[in-house]
Amino acid sequence: MADDLPDDSKLTRSKRGWAEAGKFLTGHAATPQGERLPPGQHLVKNWPVLDLGRQPDIGLHRWKLAVDGLVERPLTLDWDAFLALPHEDRVSDIHCVTTWSRYDNRWKGVPTRTLLDQVQPRDEAVAVMLHGYDGYTTNLPLADFASPDALLVREWEGKPLTREHGGPVRLVVPHLYFWKSAKWIARIELIGRDKPGFWEVNGYHMRGDPWGEERYS
Repeated sequence: MADDLPDDSKLTRSKRGWAEAGKFLTGHAATPQGERLPPGQHLVKNWPVLDLGRQPDIGLHRWKLAVDGLVERPLTLDWDAFLALPHEDRVSDIHCVTTWSRYDNRWKGVPTRTLLDQVQPRDEAVAVMLHGYDGYTTNLPLADFASPDALLVREWEGKPLTREHGGPVRLVVPHLYFWKSAKWIARIELIGRDKPGFWEVNGYHMRGDPWGEERYS
């Protein structure tokens, strides 16, 4: 749960201050159709590592993913069951709220729509709360979670996703700021009312559209 995370850590206090000050905001909204690089972002070639000081070590023999909440058929997957699901290869850009962006990342994983087809969301489900093995939470509108570009990733650039980047499985929703793409994913909870996760409680936007500069609430 988010309550287990270091809410008063130096990093949390610093980023809460960024939100209060509106740091990095340019005031120049763009559209993904007209611009590839969202406003206020800069390109990097590496993949920076950002977390809250915890990088859980989850052996594949004990990894599980629960998909539950407002669904007709709650589901819990172990590693073999996850591998048995249809996988797809995708290429996408990613954009971090701390202003870096990285182009043309090659992913392999399970489309979120595949999971939703299996669990069958109930009519009252409007959002998801993502829970990580590190205790992290973040929210997404169900429509964003179910977008065609959203993927539960197990490989990056042809290799297994490393622990520091959220392996063995993380969410990737490339059309939103990357704090929405929860690492070390453990549970996907469908909910009937959108509610804030860890960074949202600490001043960050409920949705996080990079082209709209939805960095902060």
